[in-house]
Parts: sequence; C-alpha cells; structure tokens
Amino acid sequence: MESVRWLLAAAGVEFEEVFLETREQYLKLIKGGYLLFDQVPLVEMDGLKLVQTKAILNYIAGKYNLLGKDLKERAQYNIVIHHLRFDPKSPPKYYCIPTNLTNVHWL
Repeated sequence: MESVRWLLAAAGVEFEEVFLETREQYLKLIKGGYLLFDQVPLVEMDGLKLVQTKAILNYIAGKYNLLGKDLKERAQYNIVIHHLRFDPKSPPKYYCIPTNLTNVHWL
C-alpha cells in the first residue's frame, strides 16, 4: 500500500485511509463482493472499487497523467513504481515529480 500512498501524494491527491481493525470488517468486504480475490488493498475512486496494487497504481497514474508522454517515460514510471511495490522501505534515487497534472519531470 505504500506505493499507492506515494503515487497519490505525487499526484497531489488528498485521501483518507481506513484500516481494517477486525476480521469481521474484512469478511464483510468479502461478502459484499468488494474484494475480487479476497485480498486488500482496496481503493475506492471515481465510483470504482479497485483491487490489486498494480491495477490501482495504473489507474491512478493514468487518471493524473503520470504515465509519461512516450514509451521511454512510461518505462521510467514502471521502474519507479515496481521498485516501490517490492521495496517500499528503500525509495528510488529518481523520483517522479509532477509540476502539474499534464507534465512529469524525471530528476
């Protein structure tokens, strides 16, 4: 979930985190059909209930124009996001910093 938090922050999106505190809350999500694969994280955005971290990240990046303008920039996005997904405690040396919602600058 750290990579989702990071990407939302990079996009300048305010969000509210809701933590499951009991097994009953988790089972209620499953019973309600919210967790397609019975796993969290679950992100609710634009009326969608998104699951699977990679799908969530791709949706956010697409919505806020963070995927880059060409294949090279998209590859850079994927490098950073995949690094954060697998090692959230070790931030990459290169960060995606949006100067606005249509341009992405790679440092």
